[in-house]
Amino acid sequence: MNFHWLIIVTAYLLGSIPFGLLIVKAGGGDDIRQRGSGNIGAANVARNAGLWAGSLTLLLDAAKGYSAVWIAGRWADGSDSTRWMMAAAVAAVLGHMFPVWLGFKGGKGVATGLGVFLPICPEAVAAAVVLWILVVAFWRYSSLGSIVASAALPVLIYLLYAPQHAPPHYVALGTIAISLLVLAKHRSNVERLISGSEPRINFGSK
Repeated sequence: MNFHWLIIVTAYLLGSIPFGLLIVKAGGGDDIRQRGSGNIGAANVARNAGLWAGSLTLLLDAAKGYSAVWIAGRWADGSDSTRWMMAAAVAAVLGHMFPVWLGFKGGKGVATGLGVFLPICPEAVAAAVVLWILVVAFWRYSSLGSIVASAALPVLIYLLYAPQHAPPHYVALGTIAISLLVLAKHRSNVERLISGSEPRINFGSK
């Protein structure tokens, strides 16, 4: 019996765990969706519930993406494993962005998106994180760093997945799909960046 369909379901359900919402509530806070940008991701959690809660959200959101892809690699058959890992990556990001538990209104997929690529191409993830740090350090916009890193990820995967060789088409297409999803989720941030109303990171604040 073919159990591959379970990979997609499991990845989606793992991705749909709203860690930001749960962490804030566990700490005695209210619904994080009613504060700040209304997003359940690490940036909004950090701004409204503190750095510790935001950092924990970031780690757990990345970990659920990693776990979904790692499980897919263990369940799938040898030569087909990377194909199913990529399918699980897309499913996990969709789960984070459109969780069934929250009326399909979730986060923007940055941390989960990085997490899903760790088992696939850790070098590209490292390069994307460095790029995010450089953009944020220079312009002090977390969202701009996420937008630039997400836009660059397909190129980084192409260059670093197998140097001097193009990645399999399903890896390239899956990466582009995730990148486009993350960018689409940042549409409101782009509008605020253009209007000058996007909040900056204040490195001098506690």
